[in-house]
Amino acid sequence: MTEIPDAALDPTAGQSPIIAHALASARGRLGAEAAIGDVLNWCVEIAADVPLAGDGRTRELWDLLGAVAAVDVTAARVLEPHLDALSILRQSGVVAAEGGVAPGALSDIEAGETSSWGVFAAEAPGMRVDAVPDGSAWLLTGTKPWCSLAGVLTHALVTAWVDESHRRIFAVDLRSSGVDAHPGPWSPHGLADVVSAPVDFDRVRAVPLGVDDWYLERPGFAWGGMSVAACWWGGALPLRDALIAAARSSRADQVALVHAGRVDAALWAARACLAEAAALVDRGDSAAVGDGLLAQRVRAVVADAAALALAESDAALGPGPLVADPVHARRVADLHLYLRQHHGLRDMARIGRAFRERGGR
Repeated sequence: MTEIPDAALDPTAGQSPIIAHALASARGRLGAEAAIGDVLNWCVEIAADVPLAGDGRTRELWDLLGAVAAVDVTAARVLEPHLDALSILRQSGVVAAEGGVAPGALSDIEAGETSSWGVFAAEAPGMRVDAVPDGSAWLLTGTKPWCSLAGVLTHALVTAWVDESHRRIFAVDLRSSGVDAHPGPWSPHGLADVVSAPVDFDRVRAVPLGVDDWYLERPGFAWGGMSVAACWWGGALPLRDALIAAARSSRADQVALVHAGRVDAALWAARACLAEAAALVDRGDSAAVGDGLLAQRVRAVVADAAALALAESDAALGPGPLVADPVHARRVADLHLYLRQHHGLRDMARIGRAFRERGGR
């Protein structure tokens, strides 16, 4: 397991007991040699004690996600959607604030404290899931793209169309006979164990959460997007530390210091951005900024910082660690693919559009 260095940007500095426990329990259980099922079990194990976004301890949640990503980007990629699903269940009222599932709410899909969750909300041309009422129940039919870990999770929250204009989110048991998780196509170098492929649903019993379009319109949708950014930030920290280590070499020159300094400054700014956003969320002030605009800004800042860390580490360190250091090479590949959840110029255009519509505020 990769150790997290003691550094100014270390998310574990002055760590809470929850972060300390999560990292201690992760020792020897994460990394390239870990089976994805074991990583998933670890995520379920620690999730019971982890604060959720908007609960008043959002910065602690994001520091935890960053700390996990600094150890293993793949583990953070598995943990984040599980926690996001728990947040959605909480926000929908299915799970009480003090924990536990409301009586009968998820009994039809046999969900409980040991369930592992994903969130399947992507859309793609030629793929669609429809939800139709069937007596007192709902049934899902169709194909959903980009369903991460569907072959190993027990449950998922799935968005489906209820008519031509509106979507709703539903809880489903992925072990149901009508669920067929595709094994691929999936052949990346990064996040190789986090298979994200289509899933076919054939009249699968589902539990609705919230009203039509609630999933996309609730503030928690934006908060979840910033949780992903916290993983990007943490995943880039060891690249910064590798640059600092290279700058300490007797052969290092001013250029090595420039590489390290640029990445350190960018990641420092990214963490400050995450901290400010967490404070706004927990004070109840994020709506005044606009939850969607806040999330897009944070994701843009963090994605740029992480991309800079990748580019500067390539330029400064050369091919050596990419071919001779499997931990570094895996991190670079994992982080590069994970950052594709940011949509570059299209997401920047969304920021510009929102800023324009708010009258430049």
